[in-house]
Amino acid sequence: MPPGMIMTPDQSMEAMQDMAAVDLSKVTYTAPANARGDQTLQPKIVNGVKVFNLETSLINWNILPGVQVAAYAVNKQVPGPRLRITQGDRVRFVVKNNLPDPTSIHWHGLSVPNKMDGSADVTQKPIPPGGSFTYEFTVNQAGTFFYHSHEAVDRQQGLGLYGALIVDPKKPDPTLKADKEYTLQLQEWKVAQGYTFPAMPMEGLFPNLFTINGKAYPSTETIRMKVGQTVRLRFIGSNNNFIHPMHIHGGPFTVAAIDGETLSQAARYKADTINVGPGQRYDVLWKATQKGTWLIHCHIPHHITNNNEEVAGGGGLTMAIVVE
Repeated sequence: MPPGMIMTPDQSMEAMQDMAAVDLSKVTYTAPANARGDQTLQPKIVNGVKVFNLETSLINWNILPGVQVAAYAVNKQVPGPRLRITQGDRVRFVVKNNLPDPTSIHWHGLSVPNKMDGSADVTQKPIPPGGSFTYEFTVNQAGTFFYHSHEAVDRQQGLGLYGALIVDPKKPDPTLKADKEYTLQLQEWKVAQGYTFPAMPMEGLFPNLFTINGKAYPSTETIRMKVGQTVRLRFIGSNNNFIHPMHIHGGPFTVAAIDGETLSQAARYKADTINVGPGQRYDVLWKATQKGTWLIHCHIPHHITNNNEEVAGGGGLTMAIVVE
């Protein structure tokens, strides 16, 4: 159990298992130090259906040089591969479970047939270790979505089992046109005494490390732009238990979509900070107006440190935009 956790006599075995450290003896793969998550997965086309093969497993993942977590991963990366499809596509997701625990996958925000919803013990039996399950449906919406575990969610999603699901509209909206596009998936981690625990808002499990797309600053990506260019940022609340007020330096942005729904031009608004809660998605448009290095970061100071330390002016939930 995590150091400092207050245990009571009525604590159930199931609860203790959910909160326990990852069993390092069950790790099956160590990712290269420079490996990146959120890599676009290209589907196979079978009789007009886009087929994606997804494999869950327990891996070692580097969030910083010399800082490694034991993670529940999809296709050996954290976040799992980005799934990019087009509105109206028929899709098939073949999920093979190589975790030591049962799992399932939920398609967050999508309207799908009930039996494809991925709610373990509700719409399907959990996928057992070594087992597989096939999800298939037609995607009728467009926008920013994501997928994540729906079995022991506080543990499995909190340990990295999630990924972006981007659905492009049949007809592109010219008002959302941007020169660049980035997806930012937020997560908290708890690492103590060499063990990885699922971060939770309770004694002993409060997070001490934070990542954007599986990396903590200064290992996060750098966005490079020129004055006059616009970037579309898709914030995804893949974080499990905490709210992150994400702020951008260098001027306000325009909030153009919320939870996969594009706002009408009249409903769009300017802001410089948005609260990204668990499960929420925001698409914002930011225009580079001045040269320099501008930051994207959470405005809770602890969330922009690495185990309470700042590195190169920040940490954790921080990215840099370099405008030339």
